[in-house]
Formats: sequence, structure tokens, C-alpha cells
Amino acid sequence: THMLYIEANSVANANTKDKTVQKANEFTTTDFQMIGAVANSKPDPFHLIVNSICPAIYGHEVVKAGLTLTLFGGVQKYEHEASKIRIRGDTHMLIVGDPGLGKSQLLTSMSRVSPRGVYICGNTTTMTGLTVTVVKDKATNDYTLEAGALVLADKGVCCIDEFDKMKAEHRSLLEAMEQQSISIAKAGIVCNLPARCSVIAAANPVGGHYNRAKTVAENLKINPALLSRFDLIFILLDKPDEKLDALLSEHVLRNYKEQTTIDKVAGWMGGSQERLLLDNRRTQIVDEQQTLKQRLRLSNVDAFDPLPLSLIRKYVAYTRRFVNPKLSRDASNLFQEFYMSLREKYTSSDCTPITTRQLEALVRLGQARARLRCSLIVSEQDALDVIEIMKESMYDVLTDEHGQVDFRRNATYRDATLNRFVEFINRECTKLNKNVFSFSELQDFANKYSLNFKYNFSRVIEKLNSDGTLLLYRGKYKFVAGQ
Repeated sequence: THMLYIEANSVANANTKDKTVQKANEFTTTDFQMIGAVANSKPDPFHLIVNSICPAIYGHEVVKAGLTLTLFGGVQKYEHEASKIRIRGDTHMLIVGDPGLGKSQLLTSMSRVSPRGVYICGNTTTMTGLTVTVVKDKATNDYTLEAGALVLADKGVCCIDEFDKMKAEHRSLLEAMEQQSISIAKAGIVCNLPARCSVIAAANPVGGHYNRAKTVAENLKINPALLSRFDLIFILLDKPDEKLDALLSEHVLRNYKEQTTIDKVAGWMGGSQERLLLDNRRTQIVDEQQTLKQRLRLSNVDAFDPLPLSLIRKYVAYTRRFVNPKLSRDASNLFQEFYMSLREKYTSSDCTPITTRQLEALVRLGQARARLRCSLIVSEQDALDVIEIMKESMYDVLTDEHGQVDFRRNATYRDATLNRFVEFINRECTKLNKNVFSFSELQDFANKYSLNFKYNFSRVIEKLNSDGTLLLYRGKYKFVAGQ
């Protein structure tokens, strides 16, 4: 008997109804005209695209700006050079917030807008579903590989909802988010699959409401090593505000009113392919008195008509394929000054260290900001916008329950006083020959060694309990490290 087989690079189903992925990288003359009109829109295509992504969600302009830059991505270096280590250009973003604020809708919109987008939910996702599954072929009895979500989203966006529900699956993301590849060694198959995608995740805090008194790692119960791989982390809080609630209710009710959609595609087609020639001198009209959030906010919601998703998808595919911007001297100096200022603020030993990972994140976001407006040069204004987005993200993470920015708030490491307290407990375990203590005994240890914590003692015990150092055991606390 003989077995027939076909060797192919890729297979496309001609009977499928959804051909958006296949058509995303195919451009017609009409597409070039519409892309040119969007690139030359006033005052800036950034304002137009940010407000066209998920227009049903009101506000959150800076969060949408971060999503937009993640969608466009930076420039990947040394992709085809085997002798050099590849530097990733994709950015990763995490949205943490109270339920009912539209996180799932934002992720769904991102998966639909991206030329290649994959949307998954953490409740129904396994580790093999994220990476690679090894199955046995019934016809040949050979083992074959089936790609997971991260591999299917190669050169695209992978949106993960309910990120907090994934516990064991977090380990599979560590390699994929930094090295952008998935290594597998199963059933005699040893290979390395590409996973060059941006990860956009949304998570709900433990208990249903975000607690400012805790750090992001404590609110989510997520491995700090995984948190450090996200370039942007935004926190959405549901705070009662009479003015904001009135605007939000009007926006929600407006979506249910009968209205005619005005198609402005014909107006966007006024450009030409020649006008789309990449210009590193493309000007930006910016009001320096306004912040990025004020510039992105819509002045008249009724008069705004968002771009069609198909047009945004074409625009993203074009820029990711043809636009590879480089840093200008002014932008490079701004990024360096901001990075150096962060290093100065994080000088103490009980602070989360600022490394070159944050500097590389700034470069990637700056390249995405320039790529969005079809420019080959990252300008000074691009750098200022990216720094403002990064500040919003960092201050969200560092703000405590009193509304103050505390640079010692630690998402990764314990502070020095807490480390000394753990050492003293370990010493008492050896001296007393036991490792189970009551709350009052632990408090006596702290008073015995004259430890001054920056928060109350109940919070100290809760922090040690959350990271697994003290385990609640029959009303008392078991010191695990002392075993």
C-alpha cells in the first residue's frame, strides 16, 4: 500500500466565510487611498484611531491609547539574523479593574481590529491550549503538533480575558512573552515554535474589588516574574462621580437610540497613493497646554463617526508591514532622561528595581506611536506622549489607599523590614523548636526586635500569608520557611 501526502507552506480554506485574515495583507488602490486619508487626518490619526476602537466604551482615553500602541507594536530587530539575539518589538499590556467597566469589550474589539487576533478566556483555557498540543494521528500512529492560541496569534495579538483565573497556565507565558517562542519536548518531538505576538490581558482582583492598600501582585495573586513582563499595567476603579456618571449614562443610552450611521469612507478616499509616501518630516499639530488625555477626549460625541473596523485593520496591516521607524536624537534624549529619573527614585533596597526592560518598553511604544502616523522617525512629541502614558501606568500601580504615590510600593519584592521580620521568626523557630504561632506571639516577636512597619501589623501578616511564608493553620500561623 502507498500513502499520498501533500507538502505545503500554508493551507487556506476557500469555503470559509471569514476571509479577513487572508485579505488583511492584500492592498488595492482604494485601500491605499483610504489609508492615505487616515494618515493625513487632522489634527492627528492617533485621536481618530483611539476613539474608533470600541466606541461603545466611554472614557478611558489613556487605556485606549495604550491598547492602540500595543496593536501597532514596535520594530523587531535581528529577526532574520541567526547570529544575533532577536529583540522583540511587540508590547504586552495588562488591564486590572473592578467588574463591569468594559474590560472584556475592549479585548474583544482589539481581537477584531488586529489583522491576526485571537481571543481566549482564562476560565476555559489549558496550558496546552495556550501553547502546543501533541496528538496521535490515528492514520499513521505518529505524533503531530496542534498549535495553541499563542502560536496561532503569531505576528498578531493574543487577548486573554479572565487572566486571574489562570493559575498553572501562567508558567507557560514566561517564555512566550519575553523570548517570543515556545519550546517543546514531548513524545520524541523537540522543536521551537514562534509566538511573536502581543499579549493583552484583563483580570479581576481577588474579592471582586481592587484594594489600593495592596499591590497589584497581592490583588491578583499572580507571579511577580510574570507581572514584570507587561510593559503597561492599567488599573480601572469604579468610583462614584456625579458628573462622570451623567456623561456615562448619556453615552450608554445614546447607543440604544435610533440613529442613522453616516459613512464617511468616501471622504477619506480623497488621498492618493503618492500622498502616502513615507515622510520623516510629517508634522504634528499639538496643543502643548493640553495633556494627552485632554487631546484624545472627544469634544462632541454625536458628531464623531468612528472608522470602520475593516479600514483600521487595513491601516494596521500596512503600517506593520511597511513602516519601520527609528529613534531621533531628541526622542532618545527624552527616553534617557525619564529612565534616569526613575532610577534615582528607586534607589532604596526595598523598591522594585527599574531595569533596562522599562527603557526598552519606552522605545517600543515610541516606535508604535511613530508607526501609527506613518512616520519613519520617532519625534520628540511621540516620546512625550509615550512618557505620559507610561507615567499614568506606573502611578496607577504605585498609588496607595491614601491617593499618594509611594515609590516603595513593591509588586515584586518584600521590603527590608519585612525580610528582617522573616529572619527573626526563623530564629525564634529554632530557639523554641516549633513553627506554629498565634497572632499575638508574632506581634510579640515584632515588638521584641523593635520593628517599625510602614503599615499596620494585620497587613504585615496578610502579606506574609499571601506570599506563602505564613500559612493559616487551625486559627494559628504556620511558618513554612522554618521547616
